[in-house]
Amino acid sequence: MIINLTQHTATPDQIAAGVVDLPSELRAKVSALLTFEELPDRITIWERAHALSDVAQGIVGHGPKVSVMIGGAPFLMGSLIAAIEGWGLDPVFAFSRRETREETLPDGSVRKTSVFRHAGFVPA
Repeated sequence: MIINLTQHTATPDQIAAGVVDLPSELRAKVSALLTFEELPDRITIWERAHALSDVAQGIVGHGPKVSVMIGGAPFLMGSLIAAIEGWGLDPVFAFSRRETREETLPDGSVRKTSVFRHAGFVPA
């Protein structure tokens, strides 16, 4: 099991790889904890990291080794990784490949589109 502790719902490819989205009320809490409207100090960062890791631990309890997909502000990730590991969980980042396609339009202009496809997880 890989708990989705990001602001985004899991893609179909991520779900197929074992990612589990949080119930809507917990996802809203996670989103609020991952959003910083003001410049945070170290205490705020540490408190948010621990509150987020508590959400993940509350989902799994004390069971087999579980991974937690994380993402968000880079300044939060170090504290979040430490807090998640403190519960014995494995923090991971999603890895995606960018597939780019160019299409020449009737007026001669070129439209470039990118699709990001889930390609695995990177240990944090």
